[in-house]
Amino acid sequence: MCGYHLIRILNGFVYLAAIIDIYSRKIVGYAIGKTLSPKLAIVALNMAIATRNTDNLIHHSDQGIQYTCKDYIKILKDKGIRISMSGKGNPYDNAFVESFFKTLKQEEVYLWEYETFSDVIERIPYFIEDVYNNKRLHSSLGYRPPEENERLLAKNGSQECMVC
Repeated sequence: MCGYHLIRILNGFVYLAAIIDIYSRKIVGYAIGKTLSPKLAIVALNMAIATRNTDNLIHHSDQGIQYTCKDYIKILKDKGIRISMSGKGNPYDNAFVESFFKTLKQEEVYLWEYETFSDVIERIPYFIEDVYNNKRLHSSLGYRPPEENERLLAKNGSQECMVC
């Protein structure tokens, strides 16, 4: 699942685009930028694709312009990734990524007063990679962090699954 989140800084906002593998609950792609544009979503998508086997993947998103632009769709089609989109105005379809953003706000954003874009660039990747993916326990994963869960799945021969 894919989504965007606004992070307030002293003189405006910073945008975070994130892609979560709903099978492992791991954030597999993200990008931070000063504007809400399709380019930000494409950076997150390319990061996710670089970390995943793209066979039999389903990409799920809302119908935002970032995910329906021709460049984004072309990447998905070129990689053979199936496209799934929410119905208009249906926030429940993106529940997994919204849950991540809630966790991000409660466990990171609300604890820091970001003043600059650089502050966000420094803290958010640390939270995603070191805390959320590697340390934060998920009840849906048997109280394991996503990275540990993926290692366990790989050891047991399970396939990777990225639903964005």
